[in-house]
Amino acid sequence: MPWMRRIQSLEGKSLMFFINRRYFMKVALSLIGCSIFRGPGSSLLAYSHGRPRKGETMALPSPRYGGGITVEEAIRSRRTVRSYAPKPISLEQLSQLLFAAQGITEEGGFKRAAPSGGALYPIDIYSVVGKGGVKGLDSAIYHYIPETHNLKKVTSGDRRELIAGAALYQMWMAEAPVNFVITAEYSRICVKYGNRGARYAMIEAGHVGQNIFLQAEALGLRAGIVGAFEDRKVIKVMEIPSTHQPLLIMPVGFQG
Repeated sequence: MPWMRRIQSLEGKSLMFFINRRYFMKVALSLIGCSIFRGPGSSLLAYSHGRPRKGETMALPSPRYGGGITVEEAIRSRRTVRSYAPKPISLEQLSQLLFAAQGITEEGGFKRAAPSGGALYPIDIYSVVGKGGVKGLDSAIYHYIPETHNLKKVTSGDRRELIAGAALYQMWMAEAPVNFVITAEYSRICVKYGNRGARYAMIEAGHVGQNIFLQAEALGLRAGIVGAFEDRKVIKVMEIPSTHQPLLIMPVGFQG
């Protein structure tokens, strides 16, 4: 069959396997919904408060779909800042920022807030939360799970200074209550687009970053952006898979 021969001729590993695996995951998630993560009796997988153990997930507050300022106002007022007040953000604000970055935006679907080449979504976002940085949430590194709007705890402790150290000792980053680390797993997109997929992942990271900037403005917060860091050190500090390559780090908080 011509279409099968075309699929088999694409770069990388078997695309048919990739598509089937993607389809299976979407169907499975649509069937189980959030109950396995949020429902009663699921304590081995989820924790409903701000103190999950390593590997556990916790539900974030539901995002809202209306704001106090227009898109035009957010664009006009957006600034990159490098000074932050010692003031925590709320769990609701953290939830809204993550939704704006990578949240699911269609009922019962999988499309996200930022565009992605082929809707393959190679981007993962981690929140580096400082001590007292988010009200009701322990200092730790959390992985955002868009499909369920949950946080998964990766490792404990305040690692902001270590992240700043890995970013060529830009210690102003450690002042922000939260640092978002935007990473890419290139294999998810290169399996379809070959080497060009890496370019698409970087473009997507830019879209995600701008969404965070504009959402921060709408919430009365300010954001910075950092591209100067040592990839291996960031990965080591965060204890994340080496396949999750850091592209951007974005400190967010109240302006100092």
